Amino acid sequence: MSVLDWSVLVLTLLGIIVYGVVRSRGSNSMDDYLLAGQSLPWYHVGLSVMATQASAITFLSTPGQGFADGMRFVQFYFGLPLAMVVLSITFVPIFHKLKIFTAYEYLEDRFDVRVRTLTSALFLLQRGLSTGLSIYAPSIILSTILGWNIYWTNLLMGGIVLVYTVTGGTKAISHTHLQQMAVVTFAMVLAGILTVKLLPEGIGFVDALHVAGKAGRMNLIDLKFDPNSRYNVWSGLIGGFFLQLSYFGTDQSQVGRYLTGETIGQSRLGLLMNGLLKVPMQFLILLVGVLVFVFYQFNPSPTFFNKQETDRLKQSSYAREYQLAEIKHQTLTAQRQKAVADMQAALQTDNEAGQETAGTILRETDDALKSVKTDVTNLIKKNNPAADTNDVNYVFLRFVLDFLPHGLIGLLIAVIFSASMGSIASAYSSLASTTVIDVYKRLVRPEGSDEHFLHASRWATIGWGIFCIVVAQFANQLGSMIEAVNILGSLFYGVILGVFVVAFYVKSIGGKATFWAAILAEALVVASWYLDLTAFLWLNVIGCLLVVGIAWVLQRFLKE
Repeated sequence: MSVLDWSVLVLTLLGIIVYGVVRSRGSNSMDDYLLAGQSLPWYHVGLSVMATQASAITFLSTPGQGFADGMRFVQFYFGLPLAMVVLSITFVPIFHKLKIFTAYEYLEDRFDVRVRTLTSALFLLQRGLSTGLSIYAPSIILSTILGWNIYWTNLLMGGIVLVYTVTGGTKAISHTHLQQMAVVTFAMVLAGILTVKLLPEGIGFVDALHVAGKAGRMNLIDLKFDPNSRYNVWSGLIGGFFLQLSYFGTDQSQVGRYLTGETIGQSRLGLLMNGLLKVPMQFLILLVGVLVFVFYQFNPSPTFFNKQETDRLKQSSYAREYQLAEIKHQTLTAQRQKAVADMQAALQTDNEAGQETAGTILRETDDALKSVKTDVTNLIKKNNPAADTNDVNYVFLRFVLDFLPHGLIGLLIAVIFSASMGSIASAYSSLASTTVIDVYKRLVRPEGSDEHFLHASRWATIGWGIFCIVVAQFANQLGSMIEAVNILGSLFYGVILGVFVVAFYVKSIGGKATFWAAILAEALVVASWYLDLTAFLWLNVIGCLLVVGIAWVLQRFLKE
C-alpha cells in the first residue's frame, strides 16, 4: 500500500469514529447507552440495521463467493423482504409498547424466567461466537498486507471497536453506521465500474455478463426443489425467511437497532427500507465478484489467492511440486484465454455453435484449474497444517491490491474495516445489554441505581469484547466466512424463533413445555447439522417447527 492508500484509510476510519463519539456525547443513562434514548429517525434505523448485518465478511467473502460459485448466493436473501413485513406488523409494536431493553424481557412476562434465561443464553452463545468471526475477517487484511501475526491483528481489530462502543454506546454506533453505509455504497459501485474498465478493449459490461453466463457464473435463479442444495429459490424463500425472521426479530443486535426508533412508525419504516435495499446490495457485491472472475478469464490468475501461504510454499521442501503445479496452471490459463477469445468472436457473430463449443471448453478448463488448486491446497496443508486453505476470503482483496489504483485501494480497505466496525460494535452492545438486563439485573442484582447498571453495561461490553477476540483466534479453520457465519446462525436462530412464535401465537402453551421443547429442538438441530441431513438454511425451519410441535405435545402432559 502507498502513502496515499494509508492516508485515505486512516482519515476515513478516524473521521467515522470521531463523528460517532462527538454525536453521542451525553449518553449518561441506561436508556441513552442501550437504546439511544429512542430518538432516531427511520433512515438512521434502516441504515443502522443494514450496517449491523453488513460485516467485513460481506465485503471480503461475498465477492469471493461470486467469483467461485456465481450469483446463486443472492437467493439466500429472497425471504428477507417478507420477513421485514411480518416483523413490522407483529414484533415491532409489541416491543415498543412494552418499553423493553431486550427482546427476551417479553418472554418472562409471557412464560417464566427459565424460558427467558435459556433463550438469552442461546443468543449470547451464538452472537459471541459469530462476532469472533466478524473480528477475524478484517484481520485477514492487515495480516495479508503487512505480514502481521494474525493473533495480534485480531487483538488490534477487536480492541479499536471496543473503545468507541464502551465510550458512546448505541448512539455512537448508530451515528457511525450512517457514515459507514455512505462510504460502503460509493466504494463498491466504484470498484465494479473500474473492474469493467480493466477488461480488454472492446469488452463491455454486457460482454462480461455473457462470458460469465457461459462459464456458469450467472446462475441467479434455481427453481429446483432440493433440500440438500444450499442455494435455490425455495431454500431462500422458506429457509431464508425463517432465518431472517429470527435474526431481525429475536437477535438483540438487530432488535436493539430498531428499538432506537423514535416511534413505532419510524422503526417500521427503517425495517422496510432494509427489506427493499438489502437484496440489491448483495446482488451488487456478488456481481463485483463475478466481474473479477471475468477479468481473470482475460488475465493470468494466481494459483492460490492467499499470497502469504504460497510464499511460504516457495521456501519449503514442496517448492518443486508447487512449481510444476504453477506451470500446469499457466498452461490451462492460456487455454482458457483462447476459449474466451473464441467465445467473444462467436458472440459478436451470433454463432451459437461456436458459443456452445467455447462455453464447454471454458467449463472444462475451469474444472481443471480447480483440480490444480486442490493440489496446491494439499501442498499448503502438508507444509503448514494450521494454514487457511480456503482462499475464497482472499480473492477480492488480492484483486484490489494487485490491480486497482492507489487511493481506491485505501478506500476499499476502509470500507471493509468500517463495515466490520459497525457489525462488531452492534454485537458488543447487544451482548452487553442482554447480559446486564436478562442475567445480571434479573438473577444477580435486581436492585440497583441507573448509574450502577450503566457501569455494569460498560464492564459487560469489555468482557464480551475479550471473549470475541479469543474466538477470533480460532476462526481460520472454518473456510468461507460468509457461509460459516450463516451456518452458525442457523444452528440457533430457528429454535429461538420457535420460542417467540409460541409466545406470540400459541397462547395455550405454557413456560415449562416451551422450555423443554427448546432444549430438545436445539439438540435435534445440532444433530441434524452434524450428520449433514440437510442444507443449513433448512435448519431454521426445522428448529422453529420442532419447538412449536414439541411444545404443543408436551403441553398435553406437563402441568405448569
